[in-house]
Order: sequence, then structure tokens, then C-alpha cells
Amino acid sequence: MVKQLKEKILKGEYISREEAEELINVPLDELCEGAEEIRRKLCTSEFHMCTIINGKSGRCSEDCKYCAQSAHFNTNVEVYPLLAPEKVVKNAVSNFKDGVHRFSIVTSGKRLSDFELKKVCEINKEISKACSIELCGSHGLLSLNQLRELKESGVTRYHNNLETARSFFENICTTHSYDEKVQTIKDAKEAGLEVCSGGIFGLGENMHHRIEMAFELRDLEVDSVPVNILNPIEGTPMWGNESLTYDEIVRTIAIYRFIMPDKFIRLAGGRALLGDKGRRAFMSGANSAISGDLLTTAGISTAEDIAMVKELGYSVKENE
Repeated sequence: MVKQLKEKILKGEYISREEAEELINVPLDELCEGAEEIRRKLCTSEFHMCTIINGKSGRCSEDCKYCAQSAHFNTNVEVYPLLAPEKVVKNAVSNFKDGVHRFSIVTSGKRLSDFELKKVCEINKEISKACSIELCGSHGLLSLNQLRELKESGVTRYHNNLETARSFFENICTTHSYDEKVQTIKDAKEAGLEVCSGGIFGLGENMHHRIEMAFELRDLEVDSVPVNILNPIEGTPMWGNESLTYDEIVRTIAIYRFIMPDKFIRLAGGRALLGDKGRRAFMSGANSAISGDLLTTAGISTAEDIAMVKELGYSVKENE
């Protein structure tokens, strides 16, 4: 089965939902080897690394049950408004000098107000003056006009996770809909932005839900697929969730490579929980990562990440 589907993909064809479901029970080593061969032949050897900054923290109106920043839960997360421009610019330049080629301001809340968006756009312009790092944005369910403004400020990619499958979403969030997320992705594309969208594994969903989400992402033609592993935060409804095994995480990533053969599959939140910091996943179809600290949890240093992926045979995009 693995060989047949791999050959089908390498001929330029997509696999079906039913075929993807059959990969759930195939031997894991064989599956990962197949995923890595697809990655090597259909993607470049260039490894894409990005960093983020928590530009506005806490007091989010949404009730996403995994999130430390939701105002619905008592998590003792740090709360602050938009960071001062000089602090964000300094952070972006530092990351650029460390070898990171993409940087994103991430803000809490359902969406930014027009006033807040104007401030973020001004910061983006200042970053672009200071260095040539590529810019991403993650600001919730922005309107089409707001996304156009963001693009005009120098942002080339917008991040908006689906988080989980449509059929499981009501178990995760009730304050906004799945369709609102999908519309934001479509609007970002209409605004001329690339899209980064993925989800979180370990919310209580099963492999069928993860495959369902992958096909939605494929249909939306997103460019980058962040894979987050739940890091349960005390005070959220997800606190106490049983951790996924590394085998299950790697199997999911490998299946995602079969479903989305030429996309960037990006290890994101929760990677620091893995004993090898994601090395095994980077040999099973994943080919990009968020480096450094995350929104409310610690990450892995950029220097450590660059050394690891070079050791695995990847090249890291050089900054000029």
C-alpha cells in the first residue's frame, strides 16, 4: 500500500481520503520512509525556519479550550497590550541576524481593531526598513480590507489555524465558527497573501479527524502547515489531557506528507516536549519549524535548530 501510494504521488497525482485512511495501520517505518522519499523528491532540501513574538497577550474573548490566553480560563498568563514598536523591531532584527528568514507578530483576540492594525502595520514597515526578514502576520479573523492593509505593510503570509477537523471543532471552540476561519483563509488568498494554516494534535481528536483536517487544508491550497502538539496548560479545559505517543505524532506527520506532498509541514508548538526536539519528525516528512520561544511556552534555540537540521542534510535559507 505504501509503495503504491508513493508511486502514485510521485507521478503527480493526489491520494484520496479513503487511501489516506488506509495508511493508519501500515508499518510505521515503511510509512515514514515513504514520506521522506516524497519530501526529498517533491520539495527542495531547503529547510524553512521562522520565529514569532507575542505582540499582544491575554484577555482573549474566545473560548478555545487549549489556550492560556483565553479570558474564559484562569491561567495566570501575562497580560499586556501591543508591544512597543522598538521592542518588536529589535526582536525581529536579532532573529534575522541569527539566521531566521521569516518573522511573525502574533496577537491575542478574535481580531485586531482598525486602530491596532494600523499600529501593527507601522511596526511591520519599521522592521522592513531595519532588515530584509520576510514577514508573516497572525491576528485572528481579519476582514478582507484589513488583510489588504496588512499586505501593503510588507506582510507576505497570513497565519490562521483551522486547529482541528470541522466535525470536531465544536468540542474546541464555541465563540467563533469553523466557517469564519475558512473565510479568513480565502480572504487572505484574495488579498494576495500566502497562507499558513494547520492545527493542534492531542485535543482529544483521533487520527480520522486529523486526516479530515488535512484534506480541508489541501482543498484550501495553503502554503505552510504548522503541526502543533498540545502542551496542556493548567487552568484550561485541556489540562490533564493524555499526551500522544511520539509514534502517533510521527505517523500523523508522515500521512500529512502523503496528503500534501509538496507543502511545508512545519513543526510548531509542543516540539520541545519531544525528547529529540523533532529530529525523528524531520526524517519522516516534516521540513520546516518554528524556532525560539513560542507564545506562552519556551521553545528551542535557533542555533540549536540550525545545527540539527544541517546535520540531517537540509540546507537552511541564508539571509543577506
